Amino acid sequence: MESIHKKIIIITAPSGAGKTSITHFLMKEFINLAFSISATTRTPRQNEKNGVDYYFINTEDFKSKIKQKAFAEWEMVYEGKYYGTLKSELKRIWDLNKVPVLDIDVKGALHVQQQYPENTLSLFIQPPSVDELKSRLLSRGTETEESLNARINKAAYEIGFKEHFNEVIVNDMLEKACIEAKAILTAFLEN
Repeated sequence: MESIHKKIIIITAPSGAGKTSITHFLMKEFINLAFSISATTRTPRQNEKNGVDYYFINTEDFKSKIKQKAFAEWEMVYEGKYYGTLKSELKRIWDLNKVPVLDIDVKGALHVQQQYPENTLSLFIQPPSVDELKSRLLSRGTETEESLNARINKAAYEIGFKEHFNEVIVNDMLEKACIEAKAILTAFLEN
């Protein structure tokens, strides 16, 4: 079966809006989902593992894979930091007869949705406000003032794309957002 006919679930949001928390919840709720591990050139955060959280690769290797058209999508998300979804990762998951779940940035989500329009469900997780988003990012303790400002500016820009996705979930309360996402996925997976 041609991979274009297989389902994909995309969960996207500005950084800090809660997409990873919602993704983890959904992965526990649905046994037929598999997390699509993104490739990145950024350095691992504490407790992140290569091949589990991300495929951590150097910039030279990443650019080589771009030339080889090995990515379903890729972006330079922040200056000098590339992220992408390897086509081989989607195939790995489909070969397991599972549905890949992509926890990716907004531009990457738009690209995947364009390539696989028929069988893709895209969820945009929206923070309740930019101020709340800033608080969440600060609470991580991983941001410099410069990186925080870059993420906030990028978030404000990305929120403008929310209407391009199948569903928008406002994450003002994580439990409520998770329940809403579960209902949407249940309907999509049953079709």
